[in-house]
Amino acid sequence: MALIDTVRKRLRITHNALDDDILDLINAAKTELIIVGITKIDETDPLIIQAISTYCKAEFGLNNPEYEKFRAAFDSLRSHLSLVGEYTNDVS
Repeated sequence: MALIDTVRKRLRITHNALDDDILDLINAAKTELIIVGITKIDETDPLIIQAISTYCKAEFGLNNPEYEKFRAAFDSLRSHLSLVGEYTNDVS
């Protein structure tokens, strides 16, 4: 299953009319991961999928009442991933 399909499902969207918006969020999430040094962004890795999905759940829509909860979850997962050499190519 493609990442966009997974994210769309987790956002509980059953159509593809918003795919451009979802792809923008996926790319923004990947960029945030890259900014903290995460260089291995494997779209089949469960932790990467979870991080990107959580970011999208936080950022999708206007006036999201669960923004802070999902944003905090993304920030935490991003921080943890940035400390693991397997994701940063810092395998010593």
